[in-house]
Amino acid sequence: MSGNATGDIVLDGVKLRLGEAAFDFDCRIGAGRITAIAGPSGSGKSTLLNVIAGFERPDSGRVLIAGEDVSGFAPGRRPVSLVFQDNNLFAHLDVFTNVGLGINPALRLSAADREAVSVALSRVGLAGYEKRKPATLSGGERQRAAFARALVRRKPVMLLDEPFAALDPGLRSAMADLLIDLHGETGATIVIVSHDPDEVARLAGDVLFLDRGRIIFEGPHGAFVERGDIEVIGRFLGHSGG
Repeated sequence: MSGNATGDIVLDGVKLRLGEAAFDFDCRIGAGRITAIAGPSGSGKSTLLNVIAGFERPDSGRVLIAGEDVSGFAPGRRPVSLVFQDNNLFAHLDVFTNVGLGINPALRLSAADREAVSVALSRVGLAGYEKRKPATLSGGERQRAAFARALVRRKPVMLLDEPFAALDPGLRSAMADLLIDLHGETGATIVIVSHDPDEVARLAGDVLFLDRGRIIFEGPHGAFVERGDIEVIGRFLGHSGG
């Protein structure tokens, strides 16, 4: 698979081994799309995301983002923002400062930077929460703060590793709505790891489905739901009664 400069994310012949587990990734993730990475536990979902982010380095193959080979780039040099299930907020810092870290880890913020933080907090519904500490926030509010921090980084790719898994169903639904709204506003390429078929159906235009370290389906969600004849995909879809 060859890359181009359209903004797509391309994993070209990526192979790596972590302990006894072997992974083999070849795919193209469309620019400006929401793509879900799904599959059974241990299939390689988070590993694939970490390869894109730069936390795992392939033994062979290339990772391209917008046509640029970023395989040798450290995570901080890649044009990506990350949101994890545990949101990674610093407990001793207030919300404004946590979000500001997305712009400058040393917190040397210009007036324009501070305005950007305020705008991001407003966009995720946290205006007025600037001085609150993470411990005083609900799970959904902490995840909103993590989204705001990702927004201020102004990266064209957002990577999310089961960001709603620890939330109750009502909060999961609200956060899914927020993600859809942010995607509409920013046009970012969003890649989300999910174990929930309903969440995948609601959010994703495209699906990468993994099994035993390999991508066994790559394509639109509409085509994905028609592949219940593949046993492992059928089991996944069956969780939602589909």
